[in-house]
Amino acid sequence: MNIFRLLGDLAHLASIFILVHKMHITRSCRGISFKTQALYVLVFLTRYLDLFWAWISWYNFLMKIFFISSSCYILYLVHYRFRPTYDPSLDTFKVEYLVGPCFVLALIFNYHFDFAEILWTFSIYLEAVAIFPQLFMMQRTGEAETITTHYLAALGVYRALYIPNWIYRYYTEGTVDPIAIVAGIVQTGLYLDFFYVYVTKVLQGQKFELPA
Repeated sequence: MNIFRLLGDLAHLASIFILVHKMHITRSCRGISFKTQALYVLVFLTRYLDLFWAWISWYNFLMKIFFISSSCYILYLVHYRFRPTYDPSLDTFKVEYLVGPCFVLALIFNYHFDFAEILWTFSIYLEAVAIFPQLFMMQRTGEAETITTHYLAALGVYRALYIPNWIYRYYTEGTVDPIAIVAGIVQTGLYLDFFYVYVTKVLQGQKFELPA
C-alpha cells in the first residue's frame, strides 16, 4: 500500500471519529444530515459485498467491517439516540435525484455488466455526491458548528489524497481506474467552496459562516 492511500484511509477514519465524538460530547446531532449518513450506509453496503467471497488482506477486511458498522452506528445515533435534536425541516435535499442517476450511470458505465460490478460502480458514483445533502443543509442554515466543519474537512482530505494515490499507482503499477478517478475529482470539487471558508475562517479561529 502506498503512503497516499494510507493517509487517505487515516483521514477517513479521523472524520468518522470526529463525527461520533461530536455527537457524544454534545449529546446532539444538530447540523448533521441524516440523508447524507444514510447514503454512506448505502455506499458501503453496496461496495463491500465482496466480503462474502473475496479475500485481500486483514487490513482490507477490517477496514470494510469498520466502515459498514460505523456508518450504521452513526445512522442509529441520528435516527434514534439523538433524534430529538435532529431537524428534518433543514435536511430537505431529495436524495432520489442522486440515487437514481447514479444507478443509471452504473448500468451504462461499468467495467463488467454483472451484479457485483454494477453495485460497486454505483457505490463509487454515489459516494461522489453523497455529501450533497450535508452541504445543502449547511447552505440553508448558513453556518455550522466548528467540530462539524472539522468532520467535513477530514472527509474532504480523504478524497483529495486519493488523487495523488491514483497518480502514484499509475507510475508504479500502470493501473488506471477511470471511474474512480472521475468520481473522485467530482467529489473533491464539491468541497472547494467549503474548504475556502474553512481555511479563511475556521482555521483562523472564526465561526464557520457562508457568505450571504
